[in-house]
Amino acid sequence: MKVTEKRDNFTSKLGVVLAAAGSAVGLGNVWRFPTEVGNNGGAAFILIYLLCVIGVGVPVMMSEFLIGRHTHANTITAFSKLAPGKWWRIEGVAGVFVAFLILSYYTVISGWTLYYLVQSLRGGLLVSQDYSAYFTAFSSDPYIPIIYAAVFMLMTHWVIVRGVQSGIERFSKIMMPMLLLIIGILVVCSFGMPGAGTGLRFLLKPDFSKVTASVVLSAMGQAFFSLSLAMGCLCTYASYFTSDTKLVKTAFSVCSIDTFVAVLSGFIIFPAVFSVPNVNPDEGPGLVFVTLPNVFNIAFHNVPVLGYAFSGMFYLLLLLAALTSAMSLHESVTAYVIESMGIPRKKASAMVSCSCMALGVLCSLSFGVLSDVTVFGLTFFGLFDFCASKIIMPAGGLVICLFAGWYLDRKLVYNELTNGGTVPFRLFRLYVFLVRYVVPVAIALIFINELFG
Repeated sequence: MKVTEKRDNFTSKLGVVLAAAGSAVGLGNVWRFPTEVGNNGGAAFILIYLLCVIGVGVPVMMSEFLIGRHTHANTITAFSKLAPGKWWRIEGVAGVFVAFLILSYYTVISGWTLYYLVQSLRGGLLVSQDYSAYFTAFSSDPYIPIIYAAVFMLMTHWVIVRGVQSGIERFSKIMMPMLLLIIGILVVCSFGMPGAGTGLRFLLKPDFSKVTASVVLSAMGQAFFSLSLAMGCLCTYASYFTSDTKLVKTAFSVCSIDTFVAVLSGFIIFPAVFSVPNVNPDEGPGLVFVTLPNVFNIAFHNVPVLGYAFSGMFYLLLLLAALTSAMSLHESVTAYVIESMGIPRKKASAMVSCSCMALGVLCSLSFGVLSDVTVFGLTFFGLFDFCASKIIMPAGGLVICLFAGWYLDRKLVYNELTNGGTVPFRLFRLYVFLVRYVVPVAIALIFINELFG
């Protein structure tokens, strides 16, 4: 027998902004953004990234918001309602599926973050050692990473099972201010390090000679992925918005907070990196788990108490960012299970948590005992990441723009973005032009670059 649960809504404007911002703010801001900045020349990349957030990110986010708020349904049902009997429903299916897929391996990386937080507080990261070998030994262990991933999944589940108001909204109001406070403290501390001047010049003095087509495409890709677009998360959250929520203002607020966190993460990391000899800013994905522990050890070797505090706050920041994003990924899938199967939230969230954790075990073991097991030459972790980030998400973003720009009635779109004409939106024609022509071309270029670049 199906059980129909009453649908919650967010109860305040602050809750809407912080929850949606929490969905966008994640490991992509604190980990991937500094990595991309380091690999692509610093300040010039940041300027291009900001333009891409405004020109690409904001229009796609507004499109997801209007689809979710208009239908007040999970992502799959939302597209089915707006285009009954049409193939557009596939985009909803893709959104829920990619959220499920990403949560599976995102939990593994988040488990690493939790482990490094524990080790930093115990002083394990302030010991002179080969940090690359340290990370390899940990990540390839058949048990420890899985235990930490399971703990992280339980933390996420604990929030989701409480629902929209008592879970997502309440904890977003706690975690997002904590996250912003920690960022502020770490920025101030980082500015006091010996290499702060060099790090700031790297971030603030553009060198446009390093700008290439590849750098521009990387900036567009980072803007797209950093904002959690085409994962079904923002569309699902928007389905809990009330009718008086100002979608355009909310989109700009979320993008501003997301960009603020990303840029300030650079202000934390690069002054620290430039404070240590023979450490390069373009260390790539190993920046957080290999390079920074080495930086913490050298920089705070003589003052271990400060090392514990700085490294502990950094990995707590990373954990909070991971948790706010994981909540939205989980809710995207859970909302569909609740509404399609008609089962209570507790049972639906348990099904999602257990299923994602099962795939997460495969992803974790792909760094160790299953490293030789490949599909199309990729480990389970690599396969999930490739399918999600290089195929489904770019394609999904493209479909969302075509759907909002070409399929939906323009009056419907206008009414949603202006709350029935009560909220002025003087740039509506520009928005339509962007989602019809500019953003699809930009996403297509990202898609081609990711697959063949």
